[in-house]
Amino acid sequence: MSNVDLDAYFARIGYSGPTDSSLATLASLHLAHPQAIPFENIDALMGVSVGLDPASLQDKVFSQGRGGYCFEHNLIFMHALAELGFNVSGLAARVLWGQPDDTITARSHMLLRVELDGKTYIADVGFGGLTLTAPLLLEPDLEQQTPHEAFRIAEAGDHFRLQANIGGTNIGGDWRTLYRFDMQRTYEVDYQVSSHFLSTHPSSHFLSTLVAARALPDRRYALRNNRLSTHHPGGRSEQREIASAAELADVLEGELAIVIPDRAAFEARLRQKNIVET
Repeated sequence: MSNVDLDAYFARIGYSGPTDSSLATLASLHLAHPQAIPFENIDALMGVSVGLDPASLQDKVFSQGRGGYCFEHNLIFMHALAELGFNVSGLAARVLWGQPDDTITARSHMLLRVELDGKTYIADVGFGGLTLTAPLLLEPDLEQQTPHEAFRIAEAGDHFRLQANIGGTNIGGDWRTLYRFDMQRTYEVDYQVSSHFLSTHPSSHFLSTLVAARALPDRRYALRNNRLSTHHPGGRSEQREIASAAELADVLEGELAIVIPDRAAFEARLRQKNIVET
């Protein structure tokens, strides 16, 4: 599948645990990855081509210490799992966050299927502010607690819906659908087409909206344009409006641990896109 540098990957995510193809290893890697590698779309916002080949991915994420969006995260994770001996393949999803569950959207998101010990698991380290921090057993309607929120996979005809409980400790919870997916295998060439659209087409929100996120042991950070949300266990959240381009860059480099390749050009683009006023 690829020749990913596992030592570089482990160094990037700060991992020194077991490397066997077990559920425990899968869970440990799935937790470490989104805490170390932030979600961000700076390249698309800056008009820079997003390369999905293994060499480009490793240069950006390992050598430059950058983050990326779903294809970059999950392709790296897929390559690393395959090198470790996992039976892993790619899937595609239609994002439904903030929309009715029956909305037909493009298959613009990547997730992974892992076959392990006769069972099927879903893995996804690249869904922004609600990125999974543990693999999920593909068992419909089973509520599964991760180190952050509880998730479940609802079966609906010929597809599944990934849902998160964002209600904290409220009785019954507040279940919201992130995306719908089926089990049709998706290949790297499919992701290249989707990624090209998302990073170049004028209608893509990644060209006009800054999106960044990072999961930490005791919180999640989610940034959309100049609004930073901090989500704590139990459902409590805080929002902060960021006034200037310089302050926004500071937040990205600080709380979100994002490397900005050219800070002056980035701050200028934030003002040009009216993401901030000053």
